[in-house]
Amino acid sequence: MYRSAIAVVLAMSPLAAPARAPSADTPSLSIDGFGTLGMVRSDEGQADFTSSTVAPEGAGHSGEWSAKVDSRVGLQLTANLTPRLSGVLQFIAEQRYDDSYRPTLEWANLKFDITPDLSVRAGRIVLPTFLASEYRKVGYANPWVRPPQEVYGLVPVTSTDGVDLSYRFRVDRFTNTVRAIYGRRDVKFPDGIEVKARGGLTVADTLEFGSTTLFAQYSRARLTIASVRPLFNAFRQFGPTGQAIAGRYDVDDTAIETASLGARYDPGDWFVMAEYARTYSRSFLGDNRGWYVTGGYRFGAVTPYVTLARVQAHGNTSDPGLPLAGLPPPLAGQAAGLNAALNALLGAAARQRSLSLGARWDFMRNAALKVQYDHLDLDAGSPGVLSNVQPGFRPGGSVSLFSVALDFVF
Repeated sequence: MYRSAIAVVLAMSPLAAPARAPSADTPSLSIDGFGTLGMVRSDEGQADFTSSTVAPEGAGHSGEWSAKVDSRVGLQLTANLTPRLSGVLQFIAEQRYDDSYRPTLEWANLKFDITPDLSVRAGRIVLPTFLASEYRKVGYANPWVRPPQEVYGLVPVTSTDGVDLSYRFRVDRFTNTVRAIYGRRDVKFPDGIEVKARGGLTVADTLEFGSTTLFAQYSRARLTIASVRPLFNAFRQFGPTGQAIAGRYDVDDTAIETASLGARYDPGDWFVMAEYARTYSRSFLGDNRGWYVTGGYRFGAVTPYVTLARVQAHGNTSDPGLPLAGLPPPLAGQAAGLNAALNALLGAAARQRSLSLGARWDFMRNAALKVQYDHLDLDAGSPGVLSNVQPGFRPGGSVSLFSVALDFVF
C-alpha cells in the first residue's frame, strides 16, 4: 500500500525519521536498498521524454521505448556510532548527464542529536524542496511511476553540501518539524552545461496531525551558468541595448528563489495530495509555476490513481532582442543570430498540462508493479517537459506516454 510504503522507506531513512532519545545502544551498521526497473514508450519521434533536465536522452527520438527514464538502484548505509551520533551514505546508480550509470553519492552526512527533538547534520544532505523530497527517487514510496515533472522538474537538484538544523515539537496531536539548510552544489547537465549554486538557504516546515500532512518551503541561492556567458558577452558588444539585454538574462551569481506548498490526506482506504511550486530568477530562467493534484483509492492490493498537472512560464518566453535596422549587413547577421539564440533559451521553458491515469499493484511485500498512461498537452510554441528536441519537432501539440515499472526495497 502507498501509505505503508512511505512508512517502510522513512523507517530506513535517518534523515526523515524523528530524532531518537539517547540510549545505551552499541554501535551498529545497517544496509538498505531500493530500485526501479522501468520502461517508457513515447509517440513523439522528434524529442525525448526524460527523467529530468539532467538526463541526456530518453523515450521518443532516441528510441520509441526506453529503460533509462525511470530505472535506478540505490544502496544506503546507516551507522549508529553513539547514542547521539549517526551517519548515512546513499549511493544511486541512474542515468547521469553523460549517459553513464556510475553511482553517485546522493547523501553523505553525520547527524548529532543535541536533544531528542533538535539535531544538526553536516555533509551532503537531501533538500526538502517538495513534499516527497526525502523519497522522490524511491519509486516504491510514491503512488506514481515518477513524481509529476510539472512540479518536481522545476528543481532537478535533490541534495546540497552544507549544514542542516532540524527542530521538532509537539502540541497535543500536532507534530511540527522545522528545517533550515545552508549549502552549495555544482550540478552538471548534458552538452557540458554546469550550474554552480552558492549561498543556498532553504527553510522548510512540515505539520502532521492524524491523516493530514501540510508542507511549506522557501529557498534562495545564487546561480552561475558559465556556458551562457559567451552569448551574453557578445550581446554586450552592441552597446547599451546589448548590455541591457545581457543584464536582464545572464546567469552570473544571479539570485534564484523557490517556494512550494504541499498537502496530503490519507485516511487509509483512499488518498489525495497536491503541491504548488514557483521558481523565480531575473534571468533567462524566468518565472515558472507548477502544480498537480493526485487522488487514488485502494481496492485491496490494487490502487488506481489519477493526476492532473500544469506548468506555466510567467516570464518572457521571447524577446525582440537587438534592433537590426541600420546595422551593416555583417553586424545585422550577427545580431540576428544572437537574437535567435536568446529566443531559443527563453522558448525552452516548460509549458504544458497533463492527465495521468495509473494503477499500483502491491503483489508482494516490499515490491509493487505500476502502469501509467500520460497525455501531455504542450502549450503553443513550447516543447513542454521534452528535451533533446530535433529540427523536425513542432512545438505545441500533444504527446502520449505509456510506462510500466517494478519498484522494490530491500
